[in-house]
Amino acid sequence: MLELLTDPQAWASFVTLCVMEIVLGIDNIVFISVVVARLPEEQAKRARQIGLGLALVFRVALLLVLSWLIGLTAPVFSLFGEEFSWRDLILIGGGLFLLVKATKEIHNEIEHEEADLTRKAGSSFAGIIAQVVVIDMVFSVDSIITAIGMAEHVEVMIAAVLVSIAVMYVASGPIASFVKHNPTTKMLALAFLLLIGVALIADGLGFHIPRGYIYFSMAFAAGVEIFNVMARRRRKKAAGQESGGGGS
Repeated sequence: MLELLTDPQAWASFVTLCVMEIVLGIDNIVFISVVVARLPEEQAKRARQIGLGLALVFRVALLLVLSWLIGLTAPVFSLFGEEFSWRDLILIGGGLFLLVKATKEIHNEIEHEEADLTRKAGSSFAGIIAQVVVIDMVFSVDSIITAIGMAEHVEVMIAAVLVSIAVMYVASGPIASFVKHNPTTKMLALAFLLLIGVALIADGLGFHIPRGYIYFSMAFAAGVEIFNVMARRRRKKAAGQESGGGGS
């Protein structure tokens, strides 16, 4: 363990893994930010803590059973000439879950009357934690399998996971708050979930979509939305000043 601290190669793989785990964690943050937006502020904070805590537990647990995890990539059956592993099935199931969840949320955002009824039925703390658990498992498997081979030592992988979860925890609060207070941003986040869901299903079916394309698209759209939010705030502020000046 001590020799790893003086091994330049170990440090290089640690930094690389940290960056990769943080980038792969974007999907998780977006999902958690959307689903906890329905909860009261105090419960939302607790849900984020539990969700990211579970993400940490799943990732470390999977690292400790690497031999079993690698076995998930072995084909278990074939269909129409295409071989499917347990990892493929997990990704397809997770992708379908995201598509259904995002579609229902978008429908609720558009149909306000039905949204109120759905919130009462679907916004329980336990229900949201259950959804976070499902998607944590999917993202954990994908994240750790992607990380295997980038580092030779499990200790380095665990350290990188700890750092990435800490960064995700710090970032999740502001992102969740921003999504909650900006309705158009929430719709954009739901569109991101649809995009991520399609990417997971494609991966499970053997059609890999480079994550760089997806994250660039998300970053570009998020940048445009930030400018829109700033413009709306300026217009609202200017309108307030004009009304105030007219009243005096």
